[in-house]
Amino acid sequence: MYNLNRTLYFIVFLLLTAVSSRSQTEPVDLVNPYMGNISHLLVPTYPTVHLPNSMLRIYPNRKDYTSDVLNGLPVVIARHRAGTVFSLFPFQGDVSGLKPQMKYHYDHEKITPYSYSVYLDDHGIDVDFGVSHQSAIYRFSFEKEGPQILSLYTTGGKLAWDGEILSGHEILKGSRKSGNGSKGDIKAFIALKPNRKPTQLFSVTNSDVKGGTRAEGEQVALALQFSGEEKEVELSYGISFISEEQAIKNLERELSGKGIEQLWGAGRDIWNEALGKIQVEGGQEADRRVFYTSLYRCFERPVCISEDGQYFSPFDLKVHRDNGRPFYTDDWIWDTYQAHHPLRVLIDPKKEEDILHSYLLMTDQMDNPWMPTFPSITGDARGMDSNHGVSNVIDAYRKGLRNFDLQKAYKVCKGAITEKTLMPWSDNPAGKLDDFYREHGYVPERWPDEEETHPEVHKGERRQSVTITLGAAFDEWCLSQIAGELGKTDEHAYFLQHSKGYKKLYNHETGFFHPKDEDGRFIQPVDYESPGMPGARGYYGENNAWVYSFDVKHDIPGLMDLMGGKAGFVERLDELFSTPLSERRKFVFFRNMPDHTGNVGQFSMGNEPSFHIPYLYNFGDQPWKTQKRIRSLLDQWFRNDLMGVPGDEDGGGMSAFVVYSLMGFYPIVPGNPEYTIGSPAFDNVKIKLENGKLLEIEPQNLTPENKYIQSATLNGKPLNIAWVKHSEIANGGKLIFKMGNKANREWGIR
Repeated sequence: MYNLNRTLYFIVFLLLTAVSSRSQTEPVDLVNPYMGNISHLLVPTYPTVHLPNSMLRIYPNRKDYTSDVLNGLPVVIARHRAGTVFSLFPFQGDVSGLKPQMKYHYDHEKITPYSYSVYLDDHGIDVDFGVSHQSAIYRFSFEKEGPQILSLYTTGGKLAWDGEILSGHEILKGSRKSGNGSKGDIKAFIALKPNRKPTQLFSVTNSDVKGGTRAEGEQVALALQFSGEEKEVELSYGISFISEEQAIKNLERELSGKGIEQLWGAGRDIWNEALGKIQVEGGQEADRRVFYTSLYRCFERPVCISEDGQYFSPFDLKVHRDNGRPFYTDDWIWDTYQAHHPLRVLIDPKKEEDILHSYLLMTDQMDNPWMPTFPSITGDARGMDSNHGVSNVIDAYRKGLRNFDLQKAYKVCKGAITEKTLMPWSDNPAGKLDDFYREHGYVPERWPDEEETHPEVHKGERRQSVTITLGAAFDEWCLSQIAGELGKTDEHAYFLQHSKGYKKLYNHETGFFHPKDEDGRFIQPVDYESPGMPGARGYYGENNAWVYSFDVKHDIPGLMDLMGGKAGFVERLDELFSTPLSERRKFVFFRNMPDHTGNVGQFSMGNEPSFHIPYLYNFGDQPWKTQKRIRSLLDQWFRNDLMGVPGDEDGGGMSAFVVYSLMGFYPIVPGNPEYTIGSPAFDNVKIKLENGKLLEIEPQNLTPENKYIQSATLNGKPLNIAWVKHSEIANGGKLIFKMGNKANREWGIR
């Protein structure tokens, strides 16, 4: 049952945030944080409450969406998939029943990007939450009579009450080697201030509840008991990665004199400003909801960890001044380099410059100055394969971003590609396998019965030789382009030539990229559909050989030549989408290939190496097939429901693909400053550029059936190819498409 006070608060909130002249739904109202919360196989999305790219973020502390039990209330999510730091546990009853952790059945949960509310029905407690950047407010409304208890839990740390503020720290789970060699605990600090003075305090362990103002150790809690004279208790808190004192400053700076309704109002405005960078009109309502939900997820990472002009670096475990530029971390570049970073270049270029600048600063703080690959709150995980941060550097530079050091970026990217091993999930220096790659242009594979003898290979991985060769080729192409911009002609020529080494693994008899041994022999046998080991990690990585047949973004003409020219290239694309999974082996496939979801034939919509593939028809002079395929993929796999995301969303990578594709274009080759055309889904798109100009996309005669482009103009001039250059739209303009329900097979041929 909702109590009267809570109802009145919601009425006040609505009055504060309502705009009488509002004639249409605002962007934040179209966000559905629950979209994709049930996964097809692996990790689902999380209904995260946070402000754009901010340090403090939470989502419900439960096993998965279908769980009807909350394991306490989260205070901050520091890291994806295992990063809940501190938890709150409200309680009423005999204090002897207190435990460090408790479970709650719940009802009436409501989540927006800036707020959270839930009813703990077994206990008769209403919970409301409002978020700021480094602070937040919880409000608890108790239905029952008697004293109220709010207990703060830590998995491992210290908590203390000083008479006004409960402060302490928790050591982050998974604090690990960071900065390529530095080791040490990474801590999250908290300062929590109730709006009423507690009458008693208790230290809580699994075996004991006793009076006290301190708690320390693993799985302990410090509980504040309040008199039951008032039904509500409000907790304001700040967090920090620097110190308890800084957590107090963050609390006071952001929350002084503010209540939860003000946080809701401010959060709503902040989100509308961020999401309003792109305004879409018309089309299907479901598509608008998918669009703005996807755009919301593009603001979850990376996060700004600057606090009053300084930040704690997990890369050297020191506090640094930020010199007036926000410091960002928590980015999975393997997932985000294709679309997420380029989207920020388009709509948030100053932020992208600060992000790239942050990554360069990280290299100063590491033992080895190599461009990061998975920079996180706890250091660089060196996850997955390749060093695709180099593509973000050249893509930003070629699209006009200059507020970062290109010379330094070249040096640290070159180091990551030539001094660090290319082997996956490893931060070891280059070894003999890397020397072989330099000399021969491909990573050699071992035969199934051979033991691994090279120390640069991660103990829990295999070489993934095809994926590594293709990824390194792209990275070296990007490196060659930076060298060219810097006038390093010899290095430009060397890396450009070396970027064509991918051809050495192409098996002309089968039409697949195929692992070879050191003697140049193709490894046999290889199952191209489900190539052994979980995640295909024997020779490929997360996807099968069909998908990696098209993982040559930097040299598509060269790839077409391998496949017999444009006709053979298009035929191969058609086969990718039309060749079904083997029915009798599907259970084997999904056991081995849990990332290869969202299947259309052998294509995987649920994993990053596939994202550019539907747009490749444009290169084969059949752009109408791109238009058809993109619209069908969006309709089939991205929906406004609990299973509306076909794979791991991965830090904004998949969401950015959706944002671009629904608008009708895509940055198919990061580092090449142009966009290729798909099929727009909205009657009108307005992109607010940072220079104050407006880029407008207007498909005329658009319906769900009218998905084919008949003709197009850019700024009043005919556009007869399926590409636009970044320079043509960087200062705004208008792109008009005339749409129809049948393909115009003459339009868009390059």
